Amino acid sequence: MGVDPRRGERQELTPAQQELYDWLAGYIREHRHSPSIRQMMQAMGLRSPAPIQSRLRFLQQKGWLTWEEGQARTLRLLGQETSGVPVLGAVAAGGLVETFDDVREHLDLQAAVGGRDLFALTVNGDSMVDAHIADGDVVLMEPVHDPSRLRPGTIVSALVPGSGTTLKHFHRQGSTVRLEAANASYEPIELPADQVTVQGRLVAVWRQV
Repeated sequence: MGVDPRRGERQELTPAQQELYDWLAGYIREHRHSPSIRQMMQAMGLRSPAPIQSRLRFLQQKGWLTWEEGQARTLRLLGQETSGVPVLGAVAAGGLVETFDDVREHLDLQAAVGGRDLFALTVNGDSMVDAHIADGDVVLMEPVHDPSRLRPGTIVSALVPGSGTTLKHFHRQGSTVRLEAANASYEPIELPADQVTVQGRLVAVWRQV
């Protein structure tokens, strides 16, 4: 039987379970996000994900963590604060790519952004380089609930159903949306407005050097 983690009760761990938990605590403290199953396998010297998944299930049952099986990035250690801006996937700064649904990392930026409801995307491509947004940067985005209120030229993440998400300057002319790159090598993307979903507008750019 498991325990109710809200009561702070935890069952004793086996040496193997304790080894994994201690490694997870150190990794999350250093990197500010949970590792992948493959990284756990490498750290524990295992060649199969099955023992890792078994240990995670026991750690969850014993009240030491929460985890959605099959989604390593959802792992959270109980009793430890997890704050920050969620990194929800990747955004193309080039062509169009699908976003990733299984990424659940967090940037520890709460002190800078306060209580704003932000999310983050990793940039793939160079179509926004003239706006000082480079491949590999992480962009902080604020959800857009009413695209009609966006100022022309606002940098947005826009979803085109069946094609993916792209980061571009947003312009609307009547029933047409034009998504413009900040790189002369890329042609604008023009689509009927009802085919474009504006997910968020740019708030800041995070670059690790």
